[in-house]
Amino acid sequence: MTNWSPNLAGVTDDDDRVFKALADPTRRFLLDRLFARDGRTLTELESELEMTRFGVMKHLRLLEDAGLVIARRSGREKLHFLNPVPIRLIHDRWIDKYTERRVSALADLKTDLEGAVVTSTTQETSAPVQIQRVYIRASAQAIWDAITQPDWTEKYGYGGRVEYDLRPGGTFRHGASPEMVAAGMPEVVVDGEVLESDPPRRLVQTWRARWGEEGFTRLTYEIRERGDGVASLTVTHDLAGAPQTAAMVGGAGEGEGAGGGWAEVLSDLKTLLETGKPLAG
Repeated sequence: MTNWSPNLAGVTDDDDRVFKALADPTRRFLLDRLFARDGRTLTELESELEMTRFGVMKHLRLLEDAGLVIARRSGREKLHFLNPVPIRLIHDRWIDKYTERRVSALADLKTDLEGAVVTSTTQETSAPVQIQRVYIRASAQAIWDAITQPDWTEKYGYGGRVEYDLRPGGTFRHGASPEMVAAGMPEVVVDGEVLESDPPRRLVQTWRARWGEEGFTRLTYEIRERGDGVASLTVTHDLAGAPQTAAMVGGAGEGEGAGGGWAEVLSDLKTLLETGKPLAG
């Protein structure tokens, strides 16, 4: 019998970090707490665990290293936010691939990772800010173009072509895909105004779903190159006063055919830029 050994040279270990982070029950508990209410301080999270403050800090650091938690300063406080994108990527890379074969371990993991989306919308409807980050093997300019150029936006996510006037005060319009129009959606599904534009690093705009009744929210894209051919894309969506929009972009309606929100869009964007094909391609 020939011994087989995979060639792992050059393969990123992102999946390994996520799986290892999820393997610990304390870290899964912390993710559950952030899902229930995002933007918590260390003190808040520590109060729910019989563990030293230093121990909780170590678990949070491991979750940050795996990309599952994003920490942001707010005045003197450090707030922690759940980032569902790595879980979405694990789902797209591993879970769907083995669904028909029903491998028990992956089926159990699928239940654990997706259960919160199916059974609860607390996080999406209560969190005023959602922060999501994805690492993409692409240049900052390529990511910027994929966000702002219509020939790119029609290829991933919900489809449709964007129109940007990339200067402060400029307009933003996201047209409906043919499938959306056929389903009765307006020709322009999202609109807004550009507030800041610093290509290819930072774009701040307002964002409003035209089919709903809620007002404008604030959306920020931040792109940073690491120097190794990989760049991070962080999407911060301030959804204060817009609970229905928060639920939608948080992926609450995925089981009902409404899509997986920002997590699905960013996963699809990463796949398109790295492979040349979207997830559905």
